[in-house]
Amino acid sequence: MMHNKKIAFIGGGNMAGSIINGLLNAGYNASQICVSTPHAEKVEALKQKFGICGTTSNAKAIEEAEVVVLAVKPQMAAEALAEVTNKGLPLSAKLIISVMAGITVASIQRLLPGTCEIIRVMPNTPALIGYGMAGLYASPKASAASKEFAEELLNSCGKTVWVPTEDGINDITALSGSAPAYFFRFMECMATSALKMGFSAQDARSVIEQVALGAANMVIKNQDKTLAELRAAVTSKGGTTYEALRVFEEANLEKIVDDAMEACRLKAEDMSRKF
Repeated sequence: MMHNKKIAFIGGGNMAGSIINGLLNAGYNASQICVSTPHAEKVEALKQKFGICGTTSNAKAIEEAEVVVLAVKPQMAAEALAEVTNKGLPLSAKLIISVMAGITVASIQRLLPGTCEIIRVMPNTPALIGYGMAGLYASPKASAASKEFAEELLNSCGKTVWVPTEDGINDITALSGSAPAYFFRFMECMATSALKMGFSAQDARSVIEQVALGAANMVIKNQDKTLAELRAAVTSKGGTTYEALRVFEEANLEKIVDDAMEACRLKAEDMSRKF
Protein backbone atom coordinates (compact mmCIF):
# COMPACT_ATOMS: atom_id res chain seq x y z
CA MET A 1 0.00 0.00 0.00
CA MET A 2 1.34 3.41 -0.97
CA HIS A 3 2.32 5.89 1.73
CA ASN A 4 -0.67 8.02 2.73
CA LYS A 5 0.50 11.38 1.45
CA LYS A 6 -1.82 14.36 1.44
CA ILE A 7 -3.47 14.47 -1.99
CA ALA A 8 -5.36 17.41 -3.44
CA PHE A 9 -7.69 16.86 -6.40
CA ILE A 10 -8.21 20.03 -8.39
CA GLY A 11 -11.53 19.32 -10.07
CA GLY A 12 -14.26 17.02 -8.83
CA GLY A 13 -15.60 15.43 -12.03
CA ASN A 14 -16.00 11.78 -12.97
CA MET A 15 -12.31 11.00 -13.37
CA ALA A 16 -11.36 12.56 -10.02
CA GLY A 17 -14.23 10.67 -8.43
CA SER A 18 -13.16 7.36 -9.93
CA ILE A 19 -9.58 7.76 -8.67
CA ILE A 20 -10.76 8.82 -5.22
CA ASN A 21 -13.09 5.81 -5.09
CA GLY A 22 -10.26 3.51 -6.13
CA LEU A 23 -7.94 4.94 -3.48
CA LEU A 24 -10.51 4.46 -0.75
CA ASN A 25 -11.23 0.90 -1.88
CA ALA A 26 -7.49 0.25 -1.68
CA GLY A 27 -7.48 1.40 1.95
CA TYR A 28 -6.22 4.97 1.54
CA ASN A 29 -6.96 7.27 4.48
CA ALA A 30 -9.91 9.50 3.52
CA SER A 31 -8.67 12.31 5.78
CA GLN A 32 -5.56 12.59 3.57
CA ILE A 33 -7.64 13.35 0.46
CA CYS A 34 -8.96 16.81 -0.38
CA VAL A 35 -11.02 17.84 -3.40
CA SER A 36 -11.39 21.39 -4.66
CA THR A 37 -14.04 22.77 -7.00
CA PRO A 38 -15.47 26.32 -7.25
CA HIS A 39 -18.98 25.07 -6.44
CA ALA A 40 -19.70 24.72 -2.72
CA GLU A 41 -22.60 22.32 -3.27
CA LYS A 42 -20.37 20.02 -5.36
CA VAL A 43 -17.69 20.09 -2.66
CA GLU A 44 -20.26 19.17 -0.01
CA ALA A 45 -21.64 16.33 -2.13
CA LEU A 46 -18.16 14.84 -2.60
CA LYS A 47 -17.39 15.18 1.10
CA GLN A 48 -20.60 13.37 1.98
CA LYS A 49 -20.09 10.65 -0.65
CA PHE A 50 -16.47 9.81 0.13
CA GLY A 51 -15.85 11.14 3.65
CA ILE A 52 -12.95 13.27 2.41
CA CYS A 53 -11.99 16.90 2.91
CA GLY A 54 -13.10 19.62 0.53
CA THR A 55 -12.70 23.28 -0.31
CA THR A 56 -13.62 25.84 -2.95
CA SER A 57 -10.06 27.26 -2.89
CA ASN A 58 -7.61 25.60 -5.26
CA ALA A 59 -4.75 27.51 -3.66
CA LYS A 60 -5.61 26.23 -0.18
CA ALA A 61 -5.94 22.65 -1.42
CA ILE A 62 -2.61 22.77 -3.22
CA GLU A 63 -0.80 24.56 -0.38
CA GLU A 64 -1.62 21.80 2.09
CA ALA A 65 -0.95 18.87 -0.28
CA GLU A 66 2.11 16.77 -1.04
CA VAL A 67 0.55 15.41 -4.24
CA VAL A 68 -1.65 17.46 -6.57
CA VAL A 69 -3.93 15.76 -9.12
CA LEU A 70 -4.98 18.18 -11.85
CA ALA A 71 -8.37 16.93 -13.04
CA VAL A 72 -10.02 19.99 -14.59
CA LYS A 73 -11.02 20.41 -18.23
CA PRO A 74 -8.02 21.57 -20.31
CA GLN A 75 -9.70 24.80 -21.35
CA MET A 76 -10.29 25.63 -17.68
CA ALA A 77 -6.74 24.96 -16.51
CA ALA A 78 -5.42 28.55 -16.69
CA GLU A 79 -8.40 29.92 -14.79
CA ALA A 80 -8.36 27.13 -12.20
CA LEU A 81 -4.67 27.60 -11.41
CA ALA A 82 -4.49 31.42 -11.59
CA GLU A 83 -5.14 31.74 -7.84
CA VAL A 84 -2.19 29.47 -7.12
CA THR A 85 0.11 31.44 -9.42
CA ASN A 86 -1.00 34.77 -7.96
CA LYS A 87 -0.21 33.61 -4.43
CA GLY A 88 3.24 32.40 -5.44
CA LEU A 89 2.96 29.14 -3.52
CA PRO A 90 6.14 27.05 -3.30
CA LEU A 91 5.65 24.04 -5.56
CA SER A 92 9.08 22.48 -6.04
CA ALA A 93 8.51 19.77 -3.40
CA LYS A 94 5.08 18.74 -4.68
CA LEU A 95 4.32 15.92 -7.10
CA ILE A 96 1.99 17.11 -9.85
CA ILE A 97 -0.12 14.42 -11.54
CA SER A 98 -2.13 15.67 -14.49
CA VAL A 99 -5.06 13.86 -16.09
CA MET A 100 -5.78 16.88 -18.30
CA ALA A 101 -5.85 15.92 -21.97
CA GLY A 102 -3.55 17.90 -24.24
CA ILE A 103 -1.77 19.89 -21.51
CA THR A 104 1.97 19.28 -21.89
CA VAL A 105 4.61 19.27 -19.17
CA ALA A 106 5.87 22.61 -20.48
CA SER A 107 2.37 24.08 -20.27
CA ILE A 108 1.93 22.82 -16.70
CA GLN A 109 5.23 24.44 -15.75
CA ARG A 110 3.97 27.73 -17.18
CA LEU A 111 0.70 27.43 -15.29
CA LEU A 112 2.43 26.38 -12.06
CA PRO A 113 5.90 28.01 -12.00
CA GLY A 114 8.40 26.20 -9.83
CA THR A 115 7.03 22.70 -10.34
CA CYS A 116 9.68 20.02 -10.79
CA GLU A 117 8.08 16.58 -10.64
CA ILE A 118 5.26 16.24 -13.16
CA ILE A 119 3.57 13.05 -14.33
CA ARG A 120 1.02 13.13 -17.14
CA VAL A 121 -1.71 10.52 -17.23
CA MET A 122 -4.08 9.51 -20.02
CA PRO A 123 -6.87 7.54 -18.32
CA ASN A 124 -10.02 6.11 -19.89
CA THR A 125 -13.64 5.90 -18.82
CA PRO A 126 -13.65 2.27 -17.56
CA ALA A 127 -11.70 3.69 -14.60
CA LEU A 128 -15.16 4.70 -13.38
CA ILE A 129 -15.89 1.02 -12.67
CA GLY A 130 -12.38 -0.07 -11.68
CA TYR A 131 -11.33 -1.38 -15.11
CA GLY A 132 -9.35 1.61 -16.35
CA MET A 133 -6.26 1.51 -18.54
CA ALA A 134 -4.02 4.52 -17.98
CA GLY A 135 -0.90 5.58 -19.82
CA LEU A 136 1.69 7.51 -17.81
CA TYR A 137 4.62 9.74 -18.74
CA ALA A 138 7.08 11.10 -16.18
CA SER A 139 9.00 14.35 -16.66
CA PRO A 140 12.80 13.99 -16.40
CA LYS A 141 12.92 15.33 -12.83
CA ALA A 142 10.32 12.91 -11.47
CA SER A 143 11.89 10.56 -8.93
CA ALA A 144 11.53 6.80 -8.85
CA ALA A 145 9.45 7.14 -5.68
CA SER A 146 7.10 9.63 -7.36
CA LYS A 147 6.66 7.35 -10.36
CA GLU A 148 5.89 4.44 -8.06
CA PHE A 149 3.31 6.54 -6.20
CA ALA A 150 1.61 7.65 -9.43
CA GLU A 151 1.51 4.08 -10.71
CA GLU A 152 -0.10 2.79 -7.53
CA LEU A 153 -2.54 5.70 -7.56
CA LEU A 154 -3.80 4.78 -11.05
CA ASN A 155 -3.62 1.04 -10.41
CA SER A 156 -6.25 1.58 -7.72
CA CYS A 157 -8.84 1.94 -10.51
CA GLY A 158 -7.39 -0.33 -13.20
CA LYS A 159 -4.06 -0.99 -14.90
CA THR A 160 -1.20 1.20 -16.11
CA VAL A 161 1.51 1.36 -18.74
CA TRP A 162 4.41 3.82 -18.97
CA VAL A 163 5.32 5.56 -22.21
CA PRO A 164 8.98 6.61 -22.67
CA THR A 165 8.38 10.00 -24.30
CA GLU A 166 5.74 12.68 -23.87
CA ASP A 167 4.59 12.10 -27.46
CA GLY A 168 3.68 8.62 -26.28
CA ILE A 169 0.72 10.14 -24.42
CA ASN A 170 -0.79 10.89 -27.84
CA ASP A 171 -0.19 7.27 -28.85
CA ILE A 172 -1.83 5.87 -25.73
CA THR A 173 -4.77 8.20 -26.33
CA ALA A 174 -5.40 6.38 -29.60
CA LEU A 175 -4.74 2.94 -28.13
CA SER A 176 -6.68 3.15 -24.86
CA GLY A 177 -7.92 6.64 -24.00
CA SER A 178 -10.42 6.79 -26.86
CA ALA A 179 -10.62 3.05 -27.47
CA PRO A 180 -13.69 2.18 -25.37
CA ALA A 181 -15.72 4.12 -27.92
CA TYR A 182 -14.32 1.93 -30.73
CA PHE A 183 -15.70 -1.16 -29.04
CA PHE A 184 -18.99 0.55 -28.19
CA ARG A 185 -19.40 1.53 -31.85
CA PHE A 186 -18.73 -2.02 -33.06
CA MET A 187 -21.22 -3.38 -30.53
CA GLU A 188 -23.72 -0.72 -31.64
CA CYS A 189 -23.39 -1.91 -35.25
CA MET A 190 -23.91 -5.53 -34.18
CA ALA A 191 -27.03 -4.50 -32.25
CA THR A 192 -28.45 -2.74 -35.31
CA SER A 193 -27.88 -5.86 -37.41
CA ALA A 194 -29.47 -8.04 -34.73
CA LEU A 195 -32.61 -5.91 -34.79
CA LYS A 196 -32.87 -6.52 -38.54
CA MET A 197 -32.70 -10.25 -37.83
CA GLY A 198 -35.69 -9.94 -35.50
CA PHE A 199 -34.02 -9.91 -32.07
CA SER A 200 -35.46 -7.55 -29.48
CA ALA A 201 -33.23 -4.68 -28.40
CA GLN A 202 -32.95 -6.21 -24.93
CA ASP A 203 -31.97 -9.67 -26.21
CA ALA A 204 -29.51 -8.20 -28.72
CA ARG A 205 -27.77 -6.20 -26.02
CA SER A 206 -27.71 -9.16 -23.62
CA VAL A 207 -26.10 -11.43 -26.23
CA ILE A 208 -23.58 -8.82 -27.42
CA GLU A 209 -22.39 -7.82 -23.96
CA GLN A 210 -21.90 -11.48 -22.98
CA VAL A 211 -19.98 -12.19 -26.20
CA ALA A 212 -17.76 -9.16 -25.58
CA LEU A 213 -17.15 -10.21 -21.98
CA GLY A 214 -16.38 -13.78 -23.02
CA ALA A 215 -14.02 -12.72 -25.81
CA ALA A 216 -12.14 -10.33 -23.49
CA ASN A 217 -11.74 -13.04 -20.87
CA MET A 218 -10.49 -15.54 -23.44
CA VAL A 219 -7.76 -13.04 -24.34
CA ILE A 220 -6.91 -12.49 -20.67
CA LYS A 221 -6.86 -16.19 -19.78
CA ASN A 222 -4.87 -17.38 -22.82
CA GLN A 223 -1.69 -15.34 -22.56
CA ASP A 224 0.23 -18.08 -24.37
CA LYS A 225 -1.79 -17.48 -27.55
CA THR A 226 -1.58 -14.50 -29.88
CA LEU A 227 -4.71 -12.61 -30.85
CA ALA A 228 -4.37 -14.05 -34.34
CA GLU A 229 -4.26 -17.59 -32.92
CA LEU A 230 -7.39 -16.98 -30.85
CA ARG A 231 -9.18 -15.67 -33.92
CA ALA A 232 -8.03 -18.61 -36.04
CA ALA A 233 -9.25 -21.09 -33.42
CA VAL A 234 -12.87 -20.09 -34.11
CA THR A 235 -12.49 -19.65 -37.88
CA SER A 236 -12.90 -22.84 -39.89
CA LYS A 237 -12.13 -22.28 -43.58
CA GLY A 238 -15.33 -22.11 -45.54
CA GLY A 239 -17.46 -21.89 -42.39
CA THR A 240 -19.78 -19.20 -41.04
CA THR A 241 -17.13 -17.25 -39.14
CA TYR A 242 -14.84 -17.39 -42.17
CA GLU A 243 -17.54 -15.74 -44.30
CA ALA A 244 -18.03 -12.93 -41.78
CA LEU A 245 -14.29 -12.25 -41.54
CA ARG A 246 -13.99 -12.39 -45.33
CA VAL A 247 -16.29 -9.36 -45.52
CA PHE A 248 -14.08 -7.53 -43.01
CA GLU A 249 -10.99 -8.36 -45.05
CA GLU A 250 -12.56 -7.23 -48.32
CA ALA A 251 -13.41 -3.91 -46.65
CA ASN A 252 -9.80 -3.72 -45.42
CA LEU A 253 -10.74 -3.57 -41.75
CA GLU A 254 -7.09 -3.39 -40.69
CA LYS A 255 -6.58 -0.19 -42.67
CA ILE A 256 -9.83 1.29 -41.35
CA VAL A 257 -8.72 0.68 -37.76
CA ASP A 258 -5.21 1.97 -38.47
CA ASP A 259 -6.56 5.12 -40.12
CA ALA A 260 -8.96 5.71 -37.22
CA MET A 261 -6.24 5.35 -34.58
CA GLU A 262 -3.92 7.62 -36.54
CA ALA A 263 -6.66 10.26 -36.80
CA CYS A 264 -7.10 10.05 -33.05
CA ARG A 265 -3.37 10.39 -32.43
CA LEU A 266 -3.07 13.39 -34.75
CA LYS A 267 -5.99 15.10 -33.01
CA ALA A 268 -4.28 14.56 -29.64
CA GLU A 269 -1.12 16.17 -31.07
CA ASP A 270 -3.15 19.11 -32.33
CA MET A 271 -4.76 19.60 -28.91
CA SER A 272 -1.32 19.67 -27.29
CA ARG A 273 -0.30 22.57 -29.54
CA LYS A 274 -3.34 24.63 -28.52
CA PHE A 275 -2.64 24.80 -24.80
